[in-house]
Amino acid sequence: MTNFVFNEKPVRIARGEGPYLYSEGGDEFLDFGASYAVTPTGHCHPDVVAATQEQLEELLYVQASYPVGVRDELFEKLSTLAPGDADNVWLCNSGTEANEAALKFARSATGRSKIVATTRGFHGRTMGALATTWKDKYKKPFEPLAGGVEFVEYGDGEAMAEAVDDETAAVILEPLQGEGGINPASTEYLEAVREACDDHGAAMILDEIQTGIGRTGDLWACEGHGVTPDVLTTAKGIASGLPMGATLCRDWVAEGAGPHGSTFSGGPVVCAAANATLDVVVEEDLPGNAASMGDYLQTELDAAIGDEVRDIRGQGLMLGVEVKRGANRLLPKLAMNHGILALPAGRTVLRLLPPLVVEQEHCDSVVDALSEVV
Repeated sequence: MTNFVFNEKPVRIARGEGPYLYSEGGDEFLDFGASYAVTPTGHCHPDVVAATQEQLEELLYVQASYPVGVRDELFEKLSTLAPGDADNVWLCNSGTEANEAALKFARSATGRSKIVATTRGFHGRTMGALATTWKDKYKKPFEPLAGGVEFVEYGDGEAMAEAVDDETAAVILEPLQGEGGINPASTEYLEAVREACDDHGAAMILDEIQTGIGRTGDLWACEGHGVTPDVLTTAKGIASGLPMGATLCRDWVAEGAGPHGSTFSGGPVVCAAANATLDVVVEEDLPGNAASMGDYLQTELDAAIGDEVRDIRGQGLMLGVEVKRGANRLLPKLAMNHGILALPAGRTVLRLLPPLVVEQEHCDSVVDALSEVV
């Protein structure tokens, strides 16, 4: 046995194009999971492929202390696109690394150690990010983890105000929880978190690993709420599936960030993919498409199966269908009987995270399939 971490699915994938994946046997699957939101521009977008191939022929890698044009371009692009003034950029290889950096930067900048996290939150699998993740099933085998973390109920502004104090380095939370069950935060709640952090000089960290890059209908989910964090983390879709994460910080956090490093920070090939991905997302207005297709899909699902499920919720093309029995039992039926790939989010929520290029016909296929299997 060589693969001892992942439970392999019974379909071997050979290639992808747009919102579709194709098996080695030639079967077509409409990808409404996007491998946890990593392909916002669709599979193998020609602009992303061309930019990556061109960079491969010029320079595979040189470490980040050497200035490289393609990396400088990404720094500038992310700084320009950053929410508010969170425009200092640190590049890494994954979402959990971006969150690790955010937690370290906050502790260094404040000189404090306490971190406030939320119930049902998921922030990664490395030891620091894992300590701020809620579910015991992710944590128990690896304890003891980093200390100083206090959990409060997600969505409860009063509980957050009580938890954040003058010993708090940072609050970390998702503006729309993914793994926790597709739970959207209200604007009032995020404003309350912002106020609590401001009152005590703590850093507000928004984990937009899954919600960022246009998925919720805005480039960053926080923009839809008018709330700017001190630190924003992003990954997954930023380079169309190549390994990259980024931590965006306000000046006061960046200036006090302390020593941090990574051998593979901002590799040229991955930077090329990220530059092309961001260009496509912005120029083709994929956040706008996520907003319109998300509204359409949610409306059609509600009409078709609203009475058969507990809830249909989310924002843009990050939707959850909470069913009355285990969500995992639906996934094989969707895949093998209808050629549609989706994901779970906990035990009872079916998660829909398609590429942001999907159109009405793709949404209709999912609605028809769910009408049969729910």
